Amino acid sequence: MDQLPVVLGVGGVVLLASVLAVRVSIRLGLPSLLLYLGIGVALGESGIGIHFDNSSLTQSLGLAALVMILTEGGLTTRWSAVKSSLGPGILLSTVAVIVSIVVTGTALHWLLGLDWRFGLLWGAVLASTDAAAVFSVLRTFSVGPKLVGTLELESGLNDAPAYIAVVALSSAAALDWTLPLLVVYELAAGLVLGLLFGWLGAMALRRAALPATGLYPLATVAVCILAYSSGQLAHASGLMATYVAGLVLGNSRLPHRSDTLSFAEGLGWLAQIGLFVLLGLYASPSRILEALIPGLVAGAVVLLLARPLSVVLSLLPFRLPWREQTFLSWAGLRGAVPIVLALIPLSQGVPGAERLVDAVFVLVVVLTLLQGATLGPVARLLGLAKPSEAHEIEVDAAPLDELGAELLQVRIQKGSKLHGVYISELGLPAGATVSLVVRRGSGFTPQKTSRLQEDDQLLVVTTAGVRDATERRIRAVDRAGRLARWRGELGR
Repeated sequence: MDQLPVVLGVGGVVLLASVLAVRVSIRLGLPSLLLYLGIGVALGESGIGIHFDNSSLTQSLGLAALVMILTEGGLTTRWSAVKSSLGPGILLSTVAVIVSIVVTGTALHWLLGLDWRFGLLWGAVLASTDAAAVFSVLRTFSVGPKLVGTLELESGLNDAPAYIAVVALSSAAALDWTLPLLVVYELAAGLVLGLLFGWLGAMALRRAALPATGLYPLATVAVCILAYSSGQLAHASGLMATYVAGLVLGNSRLPHRSDTLSFAEGLGWLAQIGLFVLLGLYASPSRILEALIPGLVAGAVVLLLARPLSVVLSLLPFRLPWREQTFLSWAGLRGAVPIVLALIPLSQGVPGAERLVDAVFVLVVVLTLLQGATLGPVARLLGLAKPSEAHEIEVDAAPLDELGAELLQVRIQKGSKLHGVYISELGLPAGATVSLVVRRGSGFTPQKTSRLQEDDQLLVVTTAGVRDATERRIRAVDRAGRLARWRGELGR
């Protein structure tokens, strides 16, 4: 009890510093996880001197944080934005994971002299991309909605098969023909449980009359946690159940939906901060130096061989342009998830697992620096960066829920065909209107004769029913100008 004020004080300082680091990371165009890892390392044995080496506790807390991150990811994913990417997203989260495991394991067997099973274990640990890492970078620029939807679905779904593979390869049991059947069962059962909990939770929350608005976000998150727990107890994929339950709930007409999404986003940030600081605290800089070469070799294999091959082979049915496949290959960021997965064999006493954890730590830092800093320039080089996109902003106001309305914020970038368009020519569907224009720091209510300019920021109010049509129209005019329909541009 005497140490409680000190512990809470240190925790508060770390949390505040981590929150402020988000703004710094956005300006630098790098995922904030690097700064959080740095804070953890500074608190650890080579910094302030806090000694922490409990791998089992780190794994448990890491999985708990991952559940919170997947909950936030599912709740904030808009089905209308990702349904066109459903096929590519599913194949990247399943077939691509298998290809990546085989290619990485084979390459590391020959390059690092690992035995076949341990090489495949390395491949399974490194097969999962990280949603937090990917989208902290994607916030700094804009690409097409189909690419974003594909990456969003992949990063939300591929944790489950990678986790199953790591657990199977870490156990002492022999691998036989029943393993594929087990994987299919766990994923399918997790999907069914997620759909069931999401549907029942949405129905219950719509009918409940809770005494306080703040209870609805708590109840929504609790449903996702129950989905994970039920999945694990049923020997199914709890991670799959969590993400799917969140996806169903987030796309249902929940009471106080904007409050729930804001709460989930804050909870997701808190989980990311706690997870990355904890992993940085667990890392040992003296051991990491010894794992530098294996980590760099594994990183090169994943970045230059396994990821491109897995993308190309899994997306063969869709015949995506080579530019989009190149971007998807480069956007496969590895974040905290591989480190958490690497702790599973360590907690089970697999020989060589400590070397794996340290090598993965090196790989994550190096690849995040390399890919995170170059993802925007690569998108622009490939001609995939978009000048402006409408996106939802969260507003904690109950009248929006009662009216069924949403707010979209649009920034008109340089080169956009929105420049010079009159408000009357914008052609938004009935039920949507531009309510505010901010120009050079000053806001005004636009009239029909108001003309849009580069660098303007627009606040668009739209009913939920015409939200997608409003986004499509804004994108169409952005690309083709006021005569977008005549030119065949529909903004998809």
